Amino acid sequence: MVLQRYLLVFSIFILLVGCKEKHTSTNENQTELAKSSRYSNPVIRGDFADPSVIRVENTYYSVGTSSEWAPHFPIFTSKNLVNWKQESYALQVTPEWAASSFWAPELYYHNETFYLYYVAKRKSDDVSYIGVAISENPKEGFTDKGVLLEYGSEAIDPFILNDDGQLYMSFKAYGLDDRPIELLAAKLSNDGLKVEGEPFSLLKDENARGIEGQYIVKKDDFYYLFYSEGACCGSNCDYDIRVARASDFKGPYEKNPENPILEGDGEWKCPGHGTMVETADDNWFYMYHAYNGEDDIYTGRQALLDEIKWNENSGWPEFVEGKNPSAEFAISSENIQQKDFKTIKDNFEGDSLSYFWQWDFRNAEPQINLENGKLSLSGKIKDQNKSGTVLTVRPYTGSYEIVIEVLNENQSLKGLSLYGDASQAVGIGIRENKIQLWEVKDNNRKILNEKTIETSNSVQLKMKVEKGYKCMFLYKTESTKNWEELKSGNNKYYDGQFLPQWDRSPRPGLIHFGAENKPAEFTFFEINYK
Repeated sequence: MVLQRYLLVFSIFILLVGCKEKHTSTNENQTELAKSSRYSNPVIRGDFADPSVIRVENTYYSVGTSSEWAPHFPIFTSKNLVNWKQESYALQVTPEWAASSFWAPELYYHNETFYLYYVAKRKSDDVSYIGVAISENPKEGFTDKGVLLEYGSEAIDPFILNDDGQLYMSFKAYGLDDRPIELLAAKLSNDGLKVEGEPFSLLKDENARGIEGQYIVKKDDFYYLFYSEGACCGSNCDYDIRVARASDFKGPYEKNPENPILEGDGEWKCPGHGTMVETADDNWFYMYHAYNGEDDIYTGRQALLDEIKWNENSGWPEFVEGKNPSAEFAISSENIQQKDFKTIKDNFEGDSLSYFWQWDFRNAEPQINLENGKLSLSGKIKDQNKSGTVLTVRPYTGSYEIVIEVLNENQSLKGLSLYGDASQAVGIGIRENKIQLWEVKDNNRKILNEKTIETSNSVQLKMKVEKGYKCMFLYKTESTKNWEELKSGNNKYYDGQFLPQWDRSPRPGLIHFGAENKPAEFTFFEINYK
């Protein structure tokens, strides 16, 4: 009996302890979940390569490559690194000295001034050099100060380091020479606007794969040099992220034996060229670009975010989520709701163009007028431009549907396009009383199909896109009521695999092709993502 009572008491005790332990465990799990709220990559969707990010007080600023699109270098802000809002463009007007290839912008804050160090090809020799612009408020754009550094056959990928009060700019050189690529550095003046002294070498491309996109941070006893190795762009890219360190800024640098510290997988491919930012609570996050594994080059290099910590034993930095880009990441104990992106609509109700619009500035000069909820679009196009003037948006995913309304009827072509370049584009539009499906392929323009309709002051056009390149084109008039498809052949989809350019994705948008005095008039633009 005594034994039975003992067993009974012991069982109750175990049950109570077990319940208490289970309850405590649940609370601990809830606390951990609160501390580890999960957010999805990418944090800035669409083509936003070579992202630079800084924190000034409680605001984060980010800027990315714009390549051949204008205005140049989109500026985003955030309060939490998760939700980003586009505020403006760093360079609203193309600098007088620059011709094209607006790459690898780098933000820096110094002496209560925002600096933008960037790459562009110079008009006089078509060589890529590093320029600089300044601003008191990035939301209002930057004032260009011209070329800061010209060096050899190419100087790209600037990054600024403040080493105990001395400013240095590192950059990539010899990328177009018959010699190994090097990452170099040079002193800058205190105002950040002049190079002082001769550049010196930091790291050489010993593997002949290419190195670039460097970021340097001084921590404890070392300078850590993050860099990207491999081919950055296109369907055959093999980019990854690596790190080296040195006890002296000028080196020699020892490469991490665990390199690469971040490489692609099935979900995200070719990660690289990023910068780190330190949060107010002393955590480090690295913003970089990568291609989506499903949509690939058709949505461009998007901005991802992952946390970095330093290994307590070796001192080397490593990504908290592992050696592959994370689909989700942990960032804060705050209750942050990640913004939805499924629908973007423009009713043209303001007096200025929405910030998400850009155009190919090398081949067209848009003429834009906004009045009474209507966009009037025409433009000056260069002789070799067979695609017209196109206002484009960065596609967030490869599968989407766009609907627009064309108000007027004239001899110009007015409608929708999926635009890779002036020599590679496809679209649907209305010219007089004909709906036309057209393409420009290898700089040859062709009408693939057309249909005569009853004259109408209002025509709606639709473009459906799957996987970034499989397209369907439809139209609807006041008389037809229902959507009618305009096809290029017997296939279900038009194949637009030829559209992507080496360093940028094709973009959907509004098109005008014709005389400047015969504009296109649109009442709305709506894009819905699947």
